[in-house]
Formats: sequence, C-alpha cells, structure tokens
Amino acid sequence: MKDDRLYISHILECAGKVQEYAKVGREKFLKDTLSQDAVLRNLQIMTESCQRLSQELKNRHPEIDWRGLAGFRNILVHEYLGVDLEIVWALVEQKLPGLMKMVKLEQQK
Repeated sequence: MKDDRLYISHILECAGKVQEYAKVGREKFLKDTLSQDAVLRNLQIMTESCQRLSQELKNRHPEIDWRGLAGFRNILVHEYLGVDLEIVWALVEQKLPGLMKMVKLEQQK
C-alpha cells in the first residue's frame, strides 16, 4: 500500500490544482492557453499516477473507468495536438469529482 499512498497523494494534489485552475470557468479556460496548459499538465500527471495504482486498489473501485483514464493519459501524452478542450472541460466537471471522492476514501485507510 506504500506505493498506492504515494500515487494517491499525487492524484489528490494534481486534481486539486486542476479544480483550482478550472475556477476561471469554461469560457476563459477555452480561450486561455495558460489555464489549458496548467490543467492538461496536471491531468497528465494525475492519469499517470492512476495507472500506477495497484490492481488491488483498482479492483475495490469498479465505479472508476480505469481503462478510460489510461486511454485519456495516452491522448494527453501522445496525441496532444488532437486534444479536444471541450471534452477535457467535461471530464473535469463530470468525472474528476468522483475520482477525488474515491481517492480521499482510500487516503483515509
């Protein structure tokens, strides 16, 4: 679990930063490359940390789309020119809170 704790810490830190940077709102995010870069970089680190979580932890949380997170990470890293900012915004609003909730539960263990 030691490794999981390290990755959980990274996930929470990055997710918190993403939420902070997203406070600018959708319209500003879509126009502001500084906000985009900050959000995308932290999502990249966060999704990389998600991939490194143990299979045991992932098995305890089937509500998380682990495969989707891995695919999203691959897009951020390898297909960065094709990143759709509307999709990124939707993920930040709709999926990030659930991931943070799960990670906070794991952190309390």
